[in-house]
Amino acid sequence: MANNRPKTLLKRPKLLITAVVAACFGFTLGATEWAQADATPSAPALSINTNTAPQQALVALPDFTPIIDRYGPAVVNISSTTNKVIHQQNNPFPPNSPFYQFFQHFGAPGQAGPSHQQHEKIQSLGSGFIISPDGYIVTAGHVVRGANHIVVTLTNHHAYPAKLIGLSVRYDTALLKIDAKDLPTVPIGNSDNLKVGQWLLAVGAPFGFYNTVTQGVVSAMNRPLPDDEYIPFIQSDVPINPGNSGGPLFNMKGQVIGINDQIYTNSGGYMGLSFSIPINTVMRVVQDFKDHKPIQFGYLGVEVQDVTPQMAQALHLQEPVGALVASVMPGSPAAKAGIQPGDVIVTYDSKPVYNVGQLPPMVGNTVPGTHASVGILHHGVAETKNVLVTALPKNMDEQPSSTQPAAPAKTLKISRMDIHVQNLTPDIEKQLDVHHGVVVVGVSEGPAAEAGLMPGMIIQQINQHDVQNVSDLARIVAGLPKDQPIPMLVRQGKASIYVVITLAKD
Repeated sequence: MANNRPKTLLKRPKLLITAVVAACFGFTLGATEWAQADATPSAPALSINTNTAPQQALVALPDFTPIIDRYGPAVVNISSTTNKVIHQQNNPFPPNSPFYQFFQHFGAPGQAGPSHQQHEKIQSLGSGFIISPDGYIVTAGHVVRGANHIVVTLTNHHAYPAKLIGLSVRYDTALLKIDAKDLPTVPIGNSDNLKVGQWLLAVGAPFGFYNTVTQGVVSAMNRPLPDDEYIPFIQSDVPINPGNSGGPLFNMKGQVIGINDQIYTNSGGYMGLSFSIPINTVMRVVQDFKDHKPIQFGYLGVEVQDVTPQMAQALHLQEPVGALVASVMPGSPAAKAGIQPGDVIVTYDSKPVYNVGQLPPMVGNTVPGTHASVGILHHGVAETKNVLVTALPKNMDEQPSSTQPAAPAKTLKISRMDIHVQNLTPDIEKQLDVHHGVVVVGVSEGPAAEAGLMPGMIIQQINQHDVQNVSDLARIVAGLPKDQPIPMLVRQGKASIYVVITLAKD
């Protein structure tokens, strides 16, 4: 994968080439045996029956050679160059020096200023595949994002400068174009037909080793990842490493069913968890690029969160499944369809919703202007809502998803609970029919998180004292004892539940 992918995508390590010295022990041993044979009587020749050797494989295994022979030439290597501005401190000490911090914000003696800028060229390496004979190429968006110069190299070693036609950050997909004709292409499959356990084949350039082939099986489908909520990833155990990003993932028919995109690792390399973007998601974006249309995402207008076992008990659900609606945007498609805070979405467009991570890609991949049936549990009773899905508003398109209702800008941190809270707004009071309490807008690791608090919840009571506003909560919490269980009444949507919180010393 390319170097510019945070968290799960790794920096390309430098390759350390070591010389291997071959000791010719076989040759020396052979010479000794030859000399002994001249000096001693010959031994009886060892008789080997070669007729008993099997003429074909005894166990049927997948043979990937036809896929590589036919479609391997359509896989390309992509290198990109990005100019990055690096702000460097004029610090005479290395970062691990105990004196480094004293010079971090000030110029060293005799130097003109506190810092200077340095322009550095960063080269990234990835993969891609040709989808049309006239030079359209698909790759992962992060491979070429921000690149000043892109070069595509074919398997015949011909290199072409590439033009970026379109790039979607949310779908991490890019479309390139090179000036060439009669190019080999790959067939496009249907990622919806994939099943767990099916064989897969990846082709790319891990660590710069061009045209490397790796294989594995589908491990899971529709896997949500925290930073890419609109992509229902294909999880596999196909070995993927830096440089594989953007390369094709083939099924056994030789069809591309995904783009290799990410790995999770603690070691800097492959650890058995690979994630690919489904080709159905990719091609919808690619077609919009070719048609010069803006990329649109389906919009429901709800903020959702996981249904925990405790919350399922409070909502009188038989099991903790679905996506719990924390808030509904006024005038949104969900609001017009009658979906309310506290409802639990369990199906979308006739597909089950087992957890909160599954819903965003389902909604995002819905073509705006179409109707979708949404199955909900309202006070434990199953209902179906017909929702007219609209396009994600432009002012929300590049903003990260939030899991909290709208609230005033003023936020107060309650340090003993490790949370941030805000006062109720008139909209929240009207939607949830509450008249006192504070909204939890941020939860850090600490007592509140251990008690199960989440953004969007409303704290109404703590230690049997009603909470009217953020000042009330701060005052009450300041006088509570430490290391003792404290009852707290919180509200999520239409459901209220007591939880126990143990506070540390302030």
